[in-house]
Amino acid sequence: MPLRILIPKGRIYENIERLFAEVGLPIRLGGRAYRPDLGADWLDAKIMKPQNVGELLELGSHDAGFTGIDWIEESGADVEEVLDLGFDRVSIVVAVPDSTDEASLKSKKIVVATEYVRLAEKHLSANGYHFRIVRTYGATEVFPPDDADMIIDNTATGQTLSQNGLKIIGTILRSSTKFFASKEAMRDTEKRASIEELAMLFRAVLQARERVMLEMNVVESKYRELLRSLPAMRSPTVAPLYCENGGESGFAVKIAVPKTEVPALIPRLKRLGATDIVEYDLRKVVP
Repeated sequence: MPLRILIPKGRIYENIERLFAEVGLPIRLGGRAYRPDLGADWLDAKIMKPQNVGELLELGSHDAGFTGIDWIEESGADVEEVLDLGFDRVSIVVAVPDSTDEASLKSKKIVVATEYVRLAEKHLSANGYHFRIVRTYGATEVFPPDDADMIIDNTATGQTLSQNGLKIIGTILRSSTKFFASKEAMRDTEKRASIEELAMLFRAVLQARERVMLEMNVVESKYRELLRSLPAMRSPTVAPLYCENGGESGFAVKIAVPKTEVPALIPRLKRLGATDIVEYDLRKVVP
C-alpha cells in the first residue's frame, strides 16, 4: 500500500513543492489539482489546507503530511513530529490598535478576532480577559478597531500589523512548517521506514542548501599547513595531482563548508597556497 501523504495548499505550498523537486520527486498537478502525481508508485498525495492536516493524520486517513506547529496546536491533533523543516517561520501574536490602553482591556468584555480559536481561548482565559471570539477566515488585521478590540494572528515580521495601525502586546507561540506522521503509520514497520526515508532525503536537501563544495589544488610543500586550516564535515577528500616535467607534486582537495564561511575562507586558502579554487552548490548532503 502506498504512503498517503498530505501536501499543504496556500502560502506554505511553494516551499514544500521546491523541497520535493530537489529531492527528485517533483509535484505534478495535471488535471487533478488536489491529487498530484509525485512520480513514485509508493506515494499517494493529496493537497489539503494546512489547518486540516493534523486532524486527518490523527484520524488515520493519511500517513504523513506537512503543516505548521501552530495548526497542530490549534487543532489539538495527536500526531508525531518527524522533522522540523524550518520553513515559513511565524509568530502567533496578540495585537491591538496603537491607541489602546492595555490596562483597559481587562475592565470590559472585549471582542477578539482570530483564526486560532482554541489558542485564543486558552491564552485569554489564562490571562484574565472577559471576551467574545469572532472567528475569521483570513485578513484578520482589518477587524480592529470597528469590529474587534484585539486580534490573535500569525505574523512573520509584524509589518502588516503595523501598516494597519496595530501593535503587538504578546506572543503565544512561534511556528514553522514541520513534517508530521500519524501515530498509526509510525506503528507500521513498512510505513515508518518510508516516512523515515523521506525525512532522510528532506534532511539531505536542507543540509545541502547550507553548504557548498570547494575544490582546490595545492603543492606538496604547502599541503600540510593548508590541511590544518580546513573546516570540513568530517575530513577533506584528497587526491594526488599528476606532475610532469619536474614540477612540484601536489594534491587536489575537496571540502564541503557552510556558505556563511566562504567569504572569509577563500582569501585565507589563497594565502595558504591554494590555487584553482572552484566553488559549486551541492544537491544533497547525507552525513
